Amino acid sequence: MNPAYQSATPFRAGALVIATLSNPREKFWGAILDLSSIGVSLRGVDLASFDDFVTQLRDGEPLSAGVLFFPMHRIERLELDLPEGSLPSLAQRFAQKTGQDPAPLLVSEFLPAAAEYTPGDPSR
Repeated sequence: MNPAYQSATPFRAGALVIATLSNPREKFWGAILDLSSIGVSLRGVDLASFDDFVTQLRDGEPLSAGVLFFPMHRIERLELDLPEGSLPSLAQRFAQKTGQDPAPLLVSEFLPAAAEYTPGDPSR
């Protein structure tokens, strides 16, 4: 992906998203590793497993988020994980329960300089 474009779009590597898929209908939460015309690579979990995932991390279990690729024909919707009114985002819930920022945790093995990753930083 063009670095200039990547810094201008909210759907860039490291962004936390909720992906809604079709055939079969599924929802995943995670961090974008790569987004292209052929599909999206995420590191994350099925939305139905989110609370169990957070509980495992809080209890000291190792990170168990999968690295997933979804072809573009399955992507029905890709939305940023943002708070809605008084409802916190999934990332905020994750941070409240684990004391960790999920973005660098999810991308650290795959994106350069992930240790210093800051969501919304236009220099990335």
